[in-house]
Amino acid sequence: MRVHSILVIDDDETVRETIGVLLEQEGFRVHLSGDGRLGFEQAVTLKPDLIVVDLRLPGMTGMEICKQVRSSNLNMPILVLSAVGDEIDKVLLLEIGADDYVVKPFGPRELLARIRALLRRATGEAKKTFHFGDVEVDFDRRVVARKGQEIKFTPSEYNLLAFFVQNPDRPLTRDKILNAVWGYDATPNTRTVDIHVVKLRQKLEPDPNVPRHFTTVHGVGYRFLP
Repeated sequence: MRVHSILVIDDDETVRETIGVLLEQEGFRVHLSGDGRLGFEQAVTLKPDLIVVDLRLPGMTGMEICKQVRSSNLNMPILVLSAVGDEIDKVLLLEIGADDYVVKPFGPRELLARIRALLRRATGEAKKTFHFGDVEVDFDRRVVARKGQEIKFTPSEYNLLAFFVQNPDRPLTRDKILNAVWGYDATPNTRTVDIHVVKLRQKLEPDPNVPRHFTTVHGVGYRFLP
């Protein structure tokens, strides 16, 4: 599977480095810039798969970068970062070429979800539904069905299932799952992950006591086997 490259343009070094580490941990190739004009030049030369850009930048604002990227016929999706106090006009952002935005401070799970959604849309990888065993997951409607019957899921259960589906056949630590699904600043602990995996097994496994899809990796965490 091709590794996606992401350019992060933010003059706040802490935010920039934090996003960079987060994305690298998720398997993305990351380029960082702390200056608007230099960041735009990187966008032109590197042609990343996606740009994450702050609105307030030295050298060239995030708004100007969006406009210049689009006028340069670069079609990669752009995710805008804005501060709480910024006046965000969704229509204006779309008009200047941004595809989505998140407001600081944001959780890593929200940022990753938006980035993945934009990449899927841009590369045509968006899967409306996903099947495993006798289960069907409809991502458009956030509906899970088994043998044609809809199963009720809490938001956390659904988000955990979606994370497993996005990371098939990969050993995932409890901490990684917790951070991705509940966020670094969340109050649940790793025991929360165990409890929710049990619930997924009860709802989706042919035999919850002998899991076929949501398996335990001893000493590590869990693995999803479609």
